[in-house]
Amino acid sequence: MSSESQPDESGLMRLFVRHERELRAYARTLLPTWEAVEDTLQEASVVMWKKREQLDDEAAFLPWAKTIVRFETLKTRRRVARDRLMLSEETILLLAEQAARSPDGVLDRERNALRHCLQQFSDEHRKLLLAPYLSDGAVREMAERSGRTANSLYKRLGRLREKLSLCVERTLTTATDGGLS
Repeated sequence: MSSESQPDESGLMRLFVRHERELRAYARTLLPTWEAVEDTLQEASVVMWKKREQLDDEAAFLPWAKTIVRFETLKTRRRVARDRLMLSEETILLLAEQAARSPDGVLDRERNALRHCLQQFSDEHRKLLLAPYLSDGAVREMAERSGRTANSLYKRLGRLREKLSLCVERTLTTATDGGLS
């Protein structure tokens, strides 16, 4: 490759910032918590900086960066392997390969569809849908505050997730047929 297409130091930073959301989403598909994602992205950015000469072309940044993020997620996974929520390394690799093969923009379309569908729910239902992703025990805390049983909220959560899933599928289908982008 010519040195003209190889990014310089500021170019690498610009590329990282431009693709940070996608790299973060990619890491989240492989890791159980946002804290692990943050730690992994920090480590991956250091590795990218150290290996910046290996990047021959700005157009190749995203696949190159995803490969580095994947290896860093595996390192993170090994460090926290005792966590009961961790997927097997084999499953992580399969998810990484699948995410790497997905066409550019798919994650953005899915994220937009999810955002659109979440807006269709009441504040109460939206809070319940998001509670399991905010912290461990958030649904139980909501149950205690509302005077309901955790089991009843988990049943409601299951029904809401099904409605959300159907909405996202419908929205994505509409988008591919010329609707939401």
